[in-house]
Formats: sequence, C-alpha cells, structure tokens
Amino acid sequence: MMGNLILAPVFIHLFTAIFQLIAWRKTVTQRILSVSGALAALIAAIALFTEVYSHGTFTINASNWKAPFAIVFVADLLGATMVLLASIAGFAVSLFSATGLSRQRMLYGYFPIFHFLLMGLNGAFLTGDIFNLYVWFEVIIIASFVLMTLGGRKNQLEGAMKYMSMNILASMFFLTGIGILYGMTGSLNMADLSEKMHDVQNRSLVGITSVFFLLGFGIKSAVFPLYFWLPSSYHTPPSAVAATFGGLLTKVGIYAMLRVHSLIFIPDDFTKKLLMVIAVLTILTGSFGALNKTNIRRLFSYLIVCHIGFMVGGIAMFSKLALMGTIFYLIHDIMVKTNMFLISGFIMQLRGVVKMEKLGGLYKEYPKISLMIAIVLLSLVGIPPLSGFWPKVYLFREAFTEHHYFFIAALILGSLVTLYVIARLWAEAFWKDVPPDIVVENKFEPLPLFRKCLLLLPIGILGTVSVYIGLNAENIIQVADRIATELLDTSSYVKAVLK
Repeated sequence: MMGNLILAPVFIHLFTAIFQLIAWRKTVTQRILSVSGALAALIAAIALFTEVYSHGTFTINASNWKAPFAIVFVADLLGATMVLLASIAGFAVSLFSATGLSRQRMLYGYFPIFHFLLMGLNGAFLTGDIFNLYVWFEVIIIASFVLMTLGGRKNQLEGAMKYMSMNILASMFFLTGIGILYGMTGSLNMADLSEKMHDVQNRSLVGITSVFFLLGFGIKSAVFPLYFWLPSSYHTPPSAVAATFGGLLTKVGIYAMLRVHSLIFIPDDFTKKLLMVIAVLTILTGSFGALNKTNIRRLFSYLIVCHIGFMVGGIAMFSKLALMGTIFYLIHDIMVKTNMFLISGFIMQLRGVVKMEKLGGLYKEYPKISLMIAIVLLSLVGIPPLSGFWPKVYLFREAFTEHHYFFIAALILGSLVTLYVIARLWAEAFWKDVPPDIVVENKFEPLPLFRKCLLLLPIGILGTVSVYIGLNAENIIQVADRIATELLDTSSYVKAVLK
C-alpha cells in the first residue's frame, strides 16, 4: 500500500500527461484533465506526507530486487515535504493556466509537457539512486526547455538557448561526478554510497568529485558566478511557466545539495568556507541586479538569485539551526516565488504590460485585490509574523554563533534591498496614478468578473498557504527540526533503504 502511495505523485502526472496527449486538440478537456490530475496528485502528496510524518521513512524497490541493486524510491520527510510543496504549487499553476493561458499555447502541447515536468520534479524528490536523480533532472530539463520555447517568440528562444546551454553544462558536471563516484564505490544507491564513502582511501579524489556535484547543482540553483542564465530567461515565457520555474526549478538544486551533502559528501571545512563565499556573493549579485529593474518579472528573477544565497548560506554552516533555517526558507520560498510570478501574470492580464513605468492606479481601481497582493509582497520581504521572517531568525542566530559576519551583512543587505524594490514596485504599480499617455496607449479593457475570479483563485490559495506558514510557524519549525535532524543523522534513511 505504501509503495503505491510513494509512486502515486509520479504516476498521476504521467497518466494525466498521456491522457492529454490523446486529447491533443481538445483544450477544454485538457484543462479539466490538468486541474483534476493536479488535484489528485495534491491529495496523494498530502497522504504521503501524513504517513511519512507519522510513521517515518518508506521505500519501494523496483521489480522486488533488494537494495542496493534495485532502483529504489524513498519517501523520507524531506522528500515528502518537497513533493507536497511541488503539488501545492503545481495545482495553483494548473488552475491559473486553465484561465490565463491562450488557447494557441495550449494547442502547442502546454498541458502534457507541464505534467511531465511535475512528474520529473516528484521523481527527483523521491528517488534513492544518484543516477536516477540525474535521469529525473534530464526529464525536468527537456520538459522545461519545451515550455520555455512554447510559442516560438524571439526573446523566448534567446532565453531558452541560455537556459539549455547552462543546464547541459550542469548535466555534464553531474554525470562526470556520478561516473567517478561509481568507479570509486561500485554503487549508485545513495544510502549504500553513504556507507561506502567512509572506506574510500583517496580523499583527494573524493574532494574533486564533490566539486563536480557542487558545480552541477550550483548551475541548477543559479548561484554566483553561474546565475546569469536565470534572469536572462525566466522573464521570457508566459507567467504560468515562469511561476513553475521560479518556484520549483532552482529549488531542485537546493534539494540535491541537501541530499548529497548529507548522505555522500559530508561538508568539510574547505567546502563550508567555499559554500559560504558562494552564498554571500550570490546574495550580493541578486540584490544589486534587482535594484534597477523596472520589468516586474526580471525583478523577481534577480530576487530568486538573491534568496537562493540565503539557503546556500544555511547549507554552508551545516548545523541543526542553520539547516532548520534553510528548510523553512525553502518551504516559504517555493510558495511565495510561485505566487509572485502568478501575480505578474494577473497584472499582465489586467494591463497588458509588466513594466513599472507603464503601470499605476491598481490600488485605486482594485483595492481589495491589491491588499491581498500586498500580503504576499510582505511575506516575500519577511515582515513579522509572515512566512519570510522566521527562517531568517535561525539563519541570523546561527551566523552570529559561528561568527559568519560577512554572511550576516549580506543577509541584512539582501533583506533591505528586497524591502526597497518591493516598496518601489508597490509605489509604481499600485499607488501612483496611471500616466495619461499610458491610458491612451493601452486602452485598458476590464476583465470579466468570472475570469478575474478564476485568475485570483490560485493566487489566493498560495497566499493563504504563505499566511498559514507565517502564523503557524511552530508547526513548520517542528517539520524543519525533524528534517534537519534526519539530514545530520542519516542512519534512519540508510536503515530504511538497506533494511
């Protein structure tokens, strides 16, 4: 029974995509299938998380082979939490796509590719095999490349080429590291690797191999100096696609860092210092990049880079409190970043543009909607007691304890820049009056009430989740505490897989 539950989030999206391929030209059917499949996957993810939280780690071996020879799927608390977050975000994006995406893009195959992407994400979170993590990464890359180029506009193709070239480079580093790892240990099972890496005599080769993985995951996470592809590409696709990318894709890299550095390459002093330098430079790069951006999507793209640095800094310290801060921030960031790009899509539907100089008057025209969006913006900034505040407490506290003063300064700067750019966004897009020449140029047409409600529904769902995370922080802290404990002591993971 539990084996079926582990595989359910993967197979639900697989079969949803297959049925949508059968109904290729029937966009209404595809919308219904997409929302239904995403809802079913969300229910399965909730059930899986509940079981794992209550009873511990579950595993299933392919073809009934025993680990480490079998292809193993593992649902520990970290993996189950990531599947739950991906399912919530996926359901919200599916709802938004059903209304906010043009029929032409649907006819290009958006919905089946979207579900193949979610399938790849869930597979990556649940696999217990390092090579199959690479395979799931490739599924994610292929699906995301298709989604990014959907529609074939010039800026999309340009952004997609940068995205694809850097991800191919990341895959090359990842696969090279896997090859060396297999040569050293003769195994690809991550639990088995956790046991065998202690016996490897050539520690220099182990260090070099860990660098290959760090480069691969660093590119996927968009850390300094490998970040430039993200702000050059994430603003080009439709908002529904950008929301999936901004909320989930870079977080797969953070998840992989947590998984690999807890099981296979336990960070030594050099790795911790390297990760800390990368974290500080990533925060600074994202902050300075966001300062002068007037395109809302490009602004959010640089904020993704900035806040990735927060999480990498937590991994660099690799203590319980630091990992709790990283996990909490990961939970918060997936929800809020997905929502930010959906909000940009909603603004695009209202006004046809996402450039601040061409916006204005949104609060005057839509006061209730603007206040709802304001709560999401405040969550992103980290105003207490909202969701972005609590993980910073843990990161600041541990950074003071470990005397990482440059990281503390970077955290403060990143938080202040986030506050400044979000305040500027609010002033430009919501608070000021619409410039008269822009009114004449755009000739705004009000959205029908029903369509407006359908577009706001997923934004409201994600906003409610963010508010819940902030106001019920104690529950999230308990989850983060258990995950951090399991990452520091992986014996329960290893026992569950190897029996």
